[in-house]
Amino acid sequence: MSTSTASQVTLRPSTSHDAAEIIRLATIDSAPVPTGPLLLAEVDGELRAALGITDGGVIADPFVSTSALVELLRVRHGRRHSRDRRSGRRLRFAPRAGRGAGR
Repeated sequence: MSTSTASQVTLRPSTSHDAAEIIRLATIDSAPVPTGPLLLAEVDGELRAALGITDGGVIADPFVSTSALVELLRVRHGRRHSRDRRSGRRLRFAPRAGRGAGR
């Protein structure tokens, strides 16, 4: 019998409180931070990948498998962007409630 635990994956827009973690992720990925707003992928509360909404640039943790997370970010951005174009509205993200300033 194998024991397996499910991980919680969260996709969300970045906020100013994420700056340090975004810089850490870019540093370990040896890549520049994508320009403009970012869409983040967290696994169990840890930042693993980020997609630049403006330029499509990606940074990701090179020490874990992140290809599926990056694909999720691209799909999520594509759906929101497509829906935004159809409705004629600008894409806006609201900060996630309950996030502490130390995060």
